[in-house]
Amino acid sequence: MSREQLVQIARRGVGHYKAGTQDQASGILEVPVTNYFDEDRWRLEMDRVFKRLPLVVGASSELTEPGQYFSIEVAGTPLVIMRGDDGVLRSFVNMCSHRGAVVVPEGSGTSRRHTCPYHAWVYDSKGALVGVMDAGDFGEFDRDCNGLTQLPCNERAGLVWVTLSPEPVIDIDTFLCGYDDMLTHLGLAECYVVGRQVLDGPNWKVAYDGYLDYYHLPILHKESFGADMSTQAIYDAWGPHQHVTAPDRHFASLAERPEDQWETSELIGGVWTIFPHVSIASFDAEGKIYMVSQLFPGDTPDTSVTVQTFLHTEAPTPTQAAAVKERMDFLFSVVGDEDYATGKRIQQALRTGAKQVNMFGKNEGGGQRFHTFVDELLATEDADLPALFKRFA
Repeated sequence: MSREQLVQIARRGVGHYKAGTQDQASGILEVPVTNYFDEDRWRLEMDRVFKRLPLVVGASSELTEPGQYFSIEVAGTPLVIMRGDDGVLRSFVNMCSHRGAVVVPEGSGTSRRHTCPYHAWVYDSKGALVGVMDAGDFGEFDRDCNGLTQLPCNERAGLVWVTLSPEPVIDIDTFLCGYDDMLTHLGLAECYVVGRQVLDGPNWKVAYDGYLDYYHLPILHKESFGADMSTQAIYDAWGPHQHVTAPDRHFASLAERPEDQWETSELIGGVWTIFPHVSIASFDAEGKIYMVSQLFPGDTPDTSVTVQTFLHTEAPTPTQAAAVKERMDFLFSVVGDEDYATGKRIQQALRTGAKQVNMFGKNEGGGQRFHTFVDELLATEDADLPALFKRFA
């Protein structure tokens, strides 16, 4: 079924390419500029978007063996994700049950035991408390109830999702709306993590707007890569998750052949976005690499942090590793010096009050869908959250 969906997407692309058209929304959407910096709204976004939805925190291929782990801070919550001896991947709040110290330093590695750096309490790869320093002097308590606090954790399509609330209000399948079936075609589960870098950005929605926007490519990026690119876009959606392609020359080769001769590898181009904070794009670097951009809000409404994780379809040779490094440096510059530098100036300008709204044109349906969904999500109570995703699916 998902293969047929890829064919349907390509079929629409071929149609737009032949007609010289693109997707069009019904009208222009106006978004209040205060949505990008209002403190109260930002706090609501933290609570109703980032703290109750599954978030992509990493790649499954980093955690294939028992004892492998990585730790990361997400929306102010320190996390540690560990593969247990039973092969199950689990996520925990990275916080000691004794006095709240962060147990596992940020980063990755392999260990079946983790010792708190404050008072040397020890936890195993299932999060259980297995050691208390000077236990006889400390006093009796129930160790079984004082392991690391576990959070919902799921693996889909080679990615790891974690929900920051111990009591989730939506399950991963309802949240994904079948999108994981599409992402599986990317083959991320078989890829190798070959690099990672971090960029500071503007408000998370200013940054995310850019990932859904082809309109700016030949303008903002004319000196780096976009001079010959189309401004037109085709959007396909699974709930709030969207795939963006352009009706450009890529579809010319498909138009010349019967559909049963279209290779799956030809149908998975474009940008795959995962609501609320991920963009996946592919590039050549002595073979194919994927850049998985994980966008997280910063400490204030005006800031964000993006983790760019790079995955290669092969275990890279020295030549491939050099090509990956070159591509990583290029993309760091493109996103940091062009996209995010522009976004930071946008953020500053929005605060002047010179304009009341940002406009998303009929040709910017991806941004329209994103902002419409955020608005509805903020207005939706926990009990009604699954119904919202099913309605948008």
